[in-house]
Amino acid sequence: MIDVNLVGNPNTGKTTLFNTLTSSHEHVGNWHGVTVEEKGKKYKYKDEEINIVDLPGIYSLTSLSYEEEVACNYILNHKDRLVVNICDASNLQRNLYLTLGLMELGCRIILVINQIDKRPICKINFLELEKILNLRVVYVNADNKKSAEKINQAIIEESKKIDQKKYFLPYINELNFKDINKFVSKDTSDFYKIKILEDDEKVKKMFNISKSFNQIDIVASARYKYIDEIINKTCSKRQKVYGASKFDKVLLNRFLAFPIFICLIALAFYITFFSLGAFLSDGLTILLENFVEKPLISFLIDIFGTNSWVVGLFQEAIIGGVGSILTFLPQVALLFFFLSLLEDSGYLSRVAFVFEDILGKVGLSGKSVYTLLMGFGCSTTAVLTARNMDDKNSKIKTGLLTPYMSCSAKFPIYAVLGGVFFGANNIWVIIGIYFIGVAVAILMSYIFEKTFLPSKKQSFILEFPPYRMMSVKRTFFLLWLNVKLFIIRVGTLIVAMNVIVWILSNFSFSFHYIANGEGISMLESLGKILSPIFIPLGFNSWGLVSALIAGLVAKEVIVSSIAMFNGINESTTSILGQSLTNPNSAVYFVSGASVLSYLVFCLLYFPCIATTSVLIKEIGKKWTIIGIVLEFVVAYIVSMFVYSIALFAQYFGILKLIVLIITIMIIVFSLIMVIKRIKNKKSCSKCKNCSLHCHEE
Repeated sequence: MIDVNLVGNPNTGKTTLFNTLTSSHEHVGNWHGVTVEEKGKKYKYKDEEINIVDLPGIYSLTSLSYEEEVACNYILNHKDRLVVNICDASNLQRNLYLTLGLMELGCRIILVINQIDKRPICKINFLELEKILNLRVVYVNADNKKSAEKINQAIIEESKKIDQKKYFLPYINELNFKDINKFVSKDTSDFYKIKILEDDEKVKKMFNISKSFNQIDIVASARYKYIDEIINKTCSKRQKVYGASKFDKVLLNRFLAFPIFICLIALAFYITFFSLGAFLSDGLTILLENFVEKPLISFLIDIFGTNSWVVGLFQEAIIGGVGSILTFLPQVALLFFFLSLLEDSGYLSRVAFVFEDILGKVGLSGKSVYTLLMGFGCSTTAVLTARNMDDKNSKIKTGLLTPYMSCSAKFPIYAVLGGVFFGANNIWVIIGIYFIGVAVAILMSYIFEKTFLPSKKQSFILEFPPYRMMSVKRTFFLLWLNVKLFIIRVGTLIVAMNVIVWILSNFSFSFHYIANGEGISMLESLGKILSPIFIPLGFNSWGLVSALIAGLVAKEVIVSSIAMFNGINESTTSILGQSLTNPNSAVYFVSGASVLSYLVFCLLYFPCIATTSVLIKEIGKKWTIIGIVLEFVVAYIVSMFVYSIALFAQYFGILKLIVLIITIMIIVFSLIMVIKRIKNKKSCSKCKNCSLHCHEE
């Protein structure tokens, strides 16, 4: 078996090449930090078994973040493996810096030049490059199957060579190892000597060295000088800077950047939730109702009769409950599509840059933007991307804040409940709910920063990849992948949970089947015990509380549970919505204020079980428990505040509400100013004997 490490800078097409070679479907993107842990897979080529490991992107063999540490440690611990080092043809100058580090380590290298862009910045003389570096050079397009043939052939040929290649790196002779030779033996490789010059703490600890050499700049300058010589001999340059674009003059404008981002997100939400998304959702509802639900229910009634619990189970738990979720499939697919479009286009890196200063003030990094935005899709996978935080506290904070983002699983709740009570204005309600999640996350981050999770100063290395269009092939594959995952989730977890909820809501504790409301079910008993807790929030129906409990498994279950409690046997969301205004229904809302409160609580309360398990793995059990408790407290406080504000507006009008808010803001501001004055007076009284008199005008 041939063992291969796939190594390269972030955003060079590394994972794309891994997918092409192994016929895998790992997530790829035009963004730093998409791969956060090593991924390995075995495959066969011409009777040879190849084991290739895709490592997180790194800029050098010095780690600055978690994923870089994963990659560097793996390379150092498996330096005898063949290395496929992938570089971007449009960014060769920077990419070769890592190549030189691998050559210093003495790795067997196949240098793969990937042409990501149709018109790369420079034309490369590959024969000359191969001659200068004494490496096997392969020119490919990582998304092309023919490229896989070329690389596989190179892997087999290079693996059969017995003699270890010796690389000539002229700049090494220019470095001063005189002081280092006192601490290391003569046999110590140049790689470790250079690492000591760079003050690499791990290497210095290995040799028990405490002295600082502080020659990072000298080493980097020597490497880049040699790279410039290589580029001058092998490349014909065009007058263009990698990643530079005329669009950045507008998209990164200090006044326009934030409004443009808000407009793009709002447009994506509108298309997803109301125009195209709503049209596709209605079409799917009609198809399910006419070609699945009615024929299947008629078939079951013919076999078991109308009063059988088996018919009730299928009608309410499986057909009605699952159908009410499945109708939102087009909107979920569109949401993932727009998130991927932001990522693949190269715009997401710009968003991280725009938000760096804002998030830095609340103890986060611009890198947190990626995790938080991915939280709009799925909190479970988003939490994993928090690994690329340099600082441990920032990683914990980002993980804890991700569940506050409104994931796609919560959208059916907003669409069904909000659609009934707010009609066409529901778009503003949904956008407002999404922004409440963001605002709460920022506020909680500030509280964490000022209390028990202060962040250390972080390095913020960010490249601007060129703007790129999504390929048609990748677009359709991405949509199919997310649709498949959603259907699998609905067909397994949601069905199982719906069946459990149906049994609990249709059988008593003596396991007697309750038909037509004769008796009290197990779930109703539990809901009535907990419901008084939620009276201050405007909803104390046992069904609403029970739906929240069921939603701990998956948020989609909240809608399907409400449908079951109200005896809705069809997937039509309009029928479900109408039942919520009927006082005779098991679950109904008294007013729009209570609906808003319920929606906000669903947004902020406990994450689903899958997200919780990932949080335990990533940030530990202690912080996960603290985060879950805080989420419930925050959800309760914010929902109660929203309910109070909505009630005031409902009874006294919007104008009086605005006056009240302005009055409260003036009072709060005045109190803050008074407290500051008192603090200043106290500090001045302690400085009476100070000769500087800094408190005097």
